[in-house]
Amino acid sequence: MRPDTATKRKILIVDGRQGAANELETQLTRLGYEVAGIATSRDDAIAQIPLTSPDLILMDVAAPSDFDSVEAANELQRTSEIPVVLMIAATDEGRLSLTRAGESHLHRYVIKPFTERELHGSIELACAKDDAARAVHELEDQFFTNAIDLLCFLDYNGYFKRLNPAWERTLGYTREELMSRPFIEFVHPDDRERTLKQNAAVRSGGQARSFENRYVCKDGTYRWLHWNAASGSAEKVIYSVARDVTASKKIGEEREQLVRELQAAAAEVKTLQEILPICSYCRKIRDDENYWDTVENYISFSHGICPTCMAAHVDTPRPQASRK
Repeated sequence: MRPDTATKRKILIVDGRQGAANELETQLTRLGYEVAGIATSRDDAIAQIPLTSPDLILMDVAAPSDFDSVEAANELQRTSEIPVVLMIAATDEGRLSLTRAGESHLHRYVIKPFTERELHGSIELACAKDDAARAVHELEDQFFTNAIDLLCFLDYNGYFKRLNPAWERTLGYTREELMSRPFIEFVHPDDRERTLKQNAAVRSGGQARSFENRYVCKDGTYRWLHWNAASGSAEKVIYSVARDVTASKKIGEEREQLVRELQAAAAEVKTLQEILPICSYCRKIRDDENYWDTVENYISFSHGICPTCMAAHVDTPRPQASRK
């Protein structure tokens, strides 16, 4: 079965042997593929990729001796994000290359000599795997972009490698601004020492669980962030997720303040009870002569009148009603 001409795949051939490359071009054309170009080396392939936009690179290991084909294939796929299929000879040297290719991230090759059917199957399998990986990557990108929490990749060198848009909404900086400086510069000075200790522990293979610190916003205020993080030692990256807990922190502080005020009020009541003996049931007050009386009578009998109130309420004569 040949590719649909409406969705014809473009193949870039990398082979230093012109005759073999031309023969391969003929085979690919018969299979319904479009040959985007023929490169004689890795550097030539790198130069042609932006001009030809291939869907796949077909590389022969019998390449010029000035570069290693397996390493070149890995580099091409890594830098261009285009799938690479190796053509490997069925010889001792070829089997060695096959072993090395199997140890790399390629896992895509066809053994020479091959039939057109085998070539077509290897190309389509590589493209199918690449399409599936691309779909997964796009789904991950959507999750990363739309996540409410703050997601980040932090290099071991202390710089953010990737941030999602939630960082901009929370701190006010652009992602470019956040990635241009060491992350520790955005941490509250009082939290930096323990943040660096936690960072070192994660880089050593540990994890950060429910770690909290403060990050500065562009307007100079600070936000509390609640972290969970783990390390990818092979990539030398710390994968982290943080949540803005500033609002809950404020609620907690207000609750603690209220508790302190209630405790102070309770202490004042206790002090008052020690000064004024009050009955627990009827709320009568005991005077100095050990007599119990109501609060109204106690206040009336045990308290005087200040001179101002005496003049205003007692000594001032009331006006008499006029006679008609």
